[in-house]
This record gives sequence, C-alpha cells and structure tokens, in this order.
Amino acid sequence: MKKFKFSLDTVLVYKSQVLDALRGEHAVILAQVRAQEDVLEQVQRCYHDCNEEYRIRKAEGLTIMDATFYQSGLRALEMEIQKETRKLEELRRQEEKKREQVVEAKKDTSSLEKLKDKKLDQYQKALQKSEEMLIDEFVSAARINSATA
Repeated sequence: MKKFKFSLDTVLVYKSQVLDALRGEHAVILAQVRAQEDVLEQVQRCYHDCNEEYRIRKAEGLTIMDATFYQSGLRALEMEIQKETRKLEELRRQEEKKREQVVEAKKDTSSLEKLKDKKLDQYQKALQKSEEMLIDEFVSAARINSATA
C-alpha cells in the first residue's frame, strides 16, 4: 500500500504558519500593554507624590506662586494620566482583537489536525486490513500447497 499523504497538508502548514504569526503579533501587543501599564503606573505615582508634597507644603504655608505652580503641575499630570489611560485602553482593544484572531486561527488549525488524525487512523486501519488479507492468502496458499504435496 502507498505511504499516507494528507491531501490538505499544505493548507494545514499554511494555517499553522498563520497561527504562529498571529501568536507572535499577540505577544508583541501584550508586551506593549504591559509597558503602557508601567508608564501609567509611573505617571500616577508621580501625581501622587506631587500631590502629597503639595499637601505638606500647603500645611506649612507657601506662596501663591508656589501654589499655582503645584496646581498647574497637578493638572498637567492629570491630563497625562488621561492620555496614558486612553493609550492603554486602545492597546487593550487591539490585544483583545488579536486574541480573537488567534482563537479563530487555532480553531481552523485544530479542525484540520483532527481531520488529518482521522484520515491517518482510517489509513492505518486499511493498511492493517490489507496486511491481514495478505497473511490469510499466504496461509491459504501454504495449506493448499501442503495438502497437494
């Protein structure tokens, strides 16, 4: 019997390559999300530290110019937090979309792999059956030859 060949093997290879590429892209976006989370956390920490310093200086007494300086700095940090939060939300949306693409590609690949396994199992059963028939023929021929001799 001829060697097993899965007719959709090239499609399976292509789908696997697509899946690997999507996984790589997903990993890149995940790294960007983590980095953006760090950036946002750093800006929030800076805001908290600046606000705490302003609160302490205000309790000790400070000039109007210094108070204005702190307030404008805090407002700028608030806007920076909003900007970095929007960036993070956009990256998370991209990550979610990419994850869905990975899941779909995995479904495609899995269905082809299951089909390949099923076809391979059928091939092996047919091969085993043909080998059994060959052995039966050989045994039958040997019996006939020994009976006639």
